[in-house]
Amino acid sequence: MKFKYSLKEMNENMAKAYGRDLSISTKKSVEICRCIRGKKLEKVKRFLENVIKMESAVPMKRYNRDTAHKKGIGPGKYPIKTAKGILMVLESAESNAQSKGLSTKDSIIFHIVAHKASRPWHFGRKRRQKMKRTHIEIVLLEKKSHDKKEKIVKEKKVHEEKVKENKK
Repeated sequence: MKFKYSLKEMNENMAKAYGRDLSISTKKSVEICRCIRGKKLEKVKRFLENVIKMESAVPMKRYNRDTAHKKGIGPGKYPIKTAKGILMVLESAESNAQSKGLSTKDSIIFHIVAHKASRPWHFGRKRRQKMKRTHIEIVLLEKKSHDKKEKIVKEKKVHEEKVKENKK
């Protein structure tokens, strides 16, 4: 089965990975993706490991109903299972970058998105609930030491303009 990434333009200094049908919450995945987008790979891996250990919380901006406040960030949660799933896909993207010959020390998360997947029924006699399923796609960008953040922002703007043109 062939699937496509939502990011159309891929350069030689990018590596990608896709997690299909992960049994993690889509809403919590969206919050984690929003939190780690554009950050350095090493920092993100440390952050996700701290979320798994319940040492740092993920700020909940969109899906924050009945969410307790955490010190310094406002409403936040510790989505352990979701953090493990995203960390697994992130390590896959990192190994893809290494096999491509890219430096993972200088890599940033250029593109990360959580999509809803098909939700099959639970098995058994009373099938009243559906299972959670999410697709995660990650694109890493090797950032040169002399590059500025402005270049990355410029590339994103160009990408957004191309997406708008394709929709028309």
